[in-house]
Amino acid sequence: MSKIKVFMPCNEAGHICDKAQYEEATLWDKIKLKMHVLYCKGCRKHTKINTKLTEIIKVSNVECLDKKCKEAMKKTLEQALNENKHQN
Repeated sequence: MSKIKVFMPCNEAGHICDKAQYEEATLWDKIKLKMHVLYCKGCRKHTKINTKLTEIIKVSNVECLDKKCKEAMKKTLEQALNENKHQN
C-alpha cells in the first residue's frame, strides 16, 4: 500500500502555484497546495500575490506584438546598434 504524500517542500508548492496560475495544475495539486498554505505563511503570501497578478492580467487589455512586428523591431535595433558601434 502506497502512502499519499500531502506535505511538500516550499519549492514544490511554488511550482504548483505557478501551474495553477496558468491553469495547468491538477485537482490533486491544488488540494496539496491548499493544505500547504494552511501552515506556511511564506507560500500563503506568494499564492495570494500570484492570484492577484493573474486576476490583473486577465482583466487587462494588453495586446502583444505579432512575430512580424517583433522581427522588424529587432532588425531596426540591430541596425542602430551597428551604426552606433561604427561611429565610436
